[in-house]
Amino acid sequence: MSATAPEPNESRSSGLPMRIEEEELLKEVIRLSRNVLGLTLGILFAVGIFLATNILVLKGGPAVGRHLQLLNQFFPGYRVTFGGSFLGAAYGFAVGYVSGWIIAAVYNWVVLFRHG
Repeated sequence: MSATAPEPNESRSSGLPMRIEEEELLKEVIRLSRNVLGLTLGILFAVGIFLATNILVLKGGPAVGRHLQLLNQFFPGYRVTFGGSFLGAAYGFAVGYVSGWIIAAVYNWVVLFRHG
């Protein structure tokens, strides 16, 4: 009795042929999750603004964070203070999340357009 080696296209457990279409695989593998990219960029923006604000506050000086203070033009209520770093982090998270969501949505649309 000689055992035959399973064919490369057959599943070992069920014996059914595994038919994975390359196009379907491409669509699932190269797509970005909008929520994951949004959360990632949101956390990065929030931590960045929080750290930049607090580093400047700890550094001190006569005019603390003149350039960073310009963010209050876009983020109402933001100040280069310890309390302002929390508000800036919240604004940074919101901006980062929305930016990541939009980037992933556009990327997925382009991928679908090119491979669809």
